[in-house]
Amino acid sequence: MATAEKSYDIADIALADDGQRRVEWADRQMPVLRTIRERFANERPLDGITMACCLHVTTETANLARTLVAGGAEVVLCASNPLSTQDDVAAALVDRYGADVYAIKRRSRPRASSATRSLPSTTPRPSTSSTTAMGPASRRSTA
Repeated sequence: MATAEKSYDIADIALADDGQRRVEWADRQMPVLRTIRERFANERPLDGITMACCLHVTTETANLARTLVAGGAEVVLCASNPLSTQDDVAAALVDRYGADVYAIKRRSRPRASSATRSLPSTTPRPSTSSTTAMGPASRRSTA
């Protein structure tokens, strides 16, 4: 089965082992998110959706990204603050958890801004089903 090539700009993919250990440790401290991820893995409410996220790249937000991926979303993540970026976590997100990541600790302002500006080019795809993670479309507010 062919898979899409991952796109990323991170410090060092070799840091993925350390990042995975830290992400999994944080996961053990986040039982509610873990429960949601397990439900999402079964129900796949985000199939076909591309989500572009600009967040702090930390063990906590890595578990949020893992939950979105488990739900079927294609996740593209850039760092909202290069000073808080955890390079090992960014590597684990790419190598172990299937996200496209653009985040390097202490990245220069121009390079960080470039990564943020690249998010719209990921062409987010909304769900085409009548039922989404928010419930049946007929029940969602249009206001």
